[in-house]
Amino acid sequence: MHYPEAISKLIESMSKLPGVGPKTAERLAFYIANKMKEEDVINFAKALISAKRDLMECTICGNITDKNPCPICQDKTRDRTIIAVVEENKDLIAMEKMKEYRGKYHVLNGVISPINGIGPQDINIPSLIERLKDDEIKEVILATNTTIEGESTAMYIAKLLEKTDIRVTRIARGLPVGGGLEYADEVTLLRAIEGRREIK
Repeated sequence: MHYPEAISKLIESMSKLPGVGPKTAERLAFYIANKMKEEDVINFAKALISAKRDLMECTICGNITDKNPCPICQDKTRDRTIIAVVEENKDLIAMEKMKEYRGKYHVLNGVISPINGIGPQDINIPSLIERLKDDEIKEVILATNTTIEGESTAMYIAKLLEKTDIRVTRIARGLPVGGGLEYADEVTLLRAIEGRREIK
């Protein structure tokens, strides 16, 4: 079946979103075209454009932000001696929701994955190492996900810091293996942070 060009383009655009297959893309495209009010569609389009144009990576921690440095990096009340290293922005948000961790963050924006051609230079590891030259930093919490890639990335960073005076800890196994931080509840995350251990 041949769709009108506008629908075909919309389906193609929706298909580029993660987790959206052809059928879902088709359903969303027809919903937008037939069911959404024009005002809502315009606001949706503006929100998409704003998210792309107005947001940037914090030059210090890699967090997505509309101010550079981000509010967390600017917050003088946070503990500057501890940095939690997370894979993605959503993981940082998950940790912030528990309202117990008061240190700083470093967002890798990915994980090392040789099978996908992603090495240490392709994520924010070089900027992390640069940050850790600051004598003020005493501990790095490796809070990457408990997937194979997350574990490998954590071990790689731990190896880099082996000969430094920085204490390197890993979040405890309060999180399910193969699970992402964004799916964990606040209590599980809190236990994972409290039960972190040193990597030797």
